[in-house]
Amino acid sequence: MIRRQIIAAALATAALQSQAQGEISNWTGTVDPIPVAPKISPLSSAASASASSNDFPGLRALIAEALGNNPEIQAALRERDAARHRIAPAEALDDPVLEAGVINMPLASSTFNREDMTMKMIGLSQRVPFPGKRGLRKDVAARDAEAVEHGYAETVNRVAREIKIAYFDLGLTLEMIRLVEKNKNILNEFLHIAEDHYAVGRGNQADVLKAQTQVSRMTDELFRLAREQSTLEAELIRTLGRGSDLAAPIPPPPSPGDLSGEPLDLAALRDVALAQRPRLLALQSLIARNDKALELARKNYYPDLDLRMAYGQRDNMLDGTKRPDMVSFTVAINLPVWRGNKLEPRELESLATRDQALGIYQAQRNEVGAQLRQQVATAEQSLKSARLYQDAILPQARLTVESALAAYRVNRVDFLTLLDSQMTVFNYEISLAQATASYNKTLVEIDLLTGGAPSNMPKNQANNGRE
Repeated sequence: MIRRQIIAAALATAALQSQAQGEISNWTGTVDPIPVAPKISPLSSAASASASSNDFPGLRALIAEALGNNPEIQAALRERDAARHRIAPAEALDDPVLEAGVINMPLASSTFNREDMTMKMIGLSQRVPFPGKRGLRKDVAARDAEAVEHGYAETVNRVAREIKIAYFDLGLTLEMIRLVEKNKNILNEFLHIAEDHYAVGRGNQADVLKAQTQVSRMTDELFRLAREQSTLEAELIRTLGRGSDLAAPIPPPPSPGDLSGEPLDLAALRDVALAQRPRLLALQSLIARNDKALELARKNYYPDLDLRMAYGQRDNMLDGTKRPDMVSFTVAINLPVWRGNKLEPRELESLATRDQALGIYQAQRNEVGAQLRQQVATAEQSLKSARLYQDAILPQARLTVESALAAYRVNRVDFLTLLDSQMTVFNYEISLAQATASYNKTLVEIDLLTGGAPSNMPKNQANNGRE
């Protein structure tokens, strides 16, 4: 019925349409449409989420800044360096032991030439682990370092995700501010029209008051959005690692409508996530580390060797007879006899830790798969909504405003119909901006789940965890 009413009003006022078109264009934006939803052309790529979420010059600059300044990333980088430096010491031998002294010295005499076995001695000893232990210790430390390396990559991706989310939220807020200001200007024009009609007796005061109320609501909405903008900027500055007193201007985010619809292949994204998600790779490294730790615990059933060599210097006898110096060499082993309360519990501990890592890894695999399914569904829904608003709903709603305005000028519809039509257009424009921002943020979440490194991350840092 509403559609028939609008069509009838449009036909009845066809003579006035051309005259009103210029004014309507300025008020409703039909000649200069809102640039929030360019035509969306589908591309075929399963790994397109990473490219889409990074394809903004301002965003790339912010991520590059965070890589150099964010304290969480810098802490993870130092942890990675520390883990690397633990590898070589893990394989090293224990320090050799140097000893010196006097042996077989009689208590009744302090000279070195009375007893035949009295001598001054210097010795050197070295503990040598059972073959294979040193290599396993190095493997354990290397796998630990590898897990920390992947943890660093996960930290970088997570911080990049926080920056992207704040970036697109800020872009949405700025776009909403622009839409509210535009709608406020249109409502002000409607208010002037209502006042003119009321002045000549063709309208009533309620129409003027209603228009004033809507204008005041837009002003209040601008206040709210200004507060939201300040909050988002503060969060973005914090994530970037900037000091609150030295915060530089933030590059203006793009319109939330800057998106290109790209079909997402769930199976391909899952394969990519399993192959390169740093969190999963870190768990794989921990599993390998615990396997080596289990082997090392079982190697402890075998003894280590203590090698000792000493040199003894003897003085000549009282009658001048020369006595030869002496050399000794000994081999000692530890006896791993405390199996029940020492060795076996350590082996069981290593076995339990390995099984724990396996369970966590499987749980994370399942969680990544479930989250990918949810995010892909959300992305598809947001993209369909954006296309629907762009191609069907908004064009129809704007035509409705045009027809309602033309009809109101000749008293064929009331002012409330015109006002509701314009507010409907405004709400649809907000919904389009929110749908496109939701799509962009969903791609960011998919990017994190699949382990896509920031495009401007140094190659040696991006690839170290995947070598």
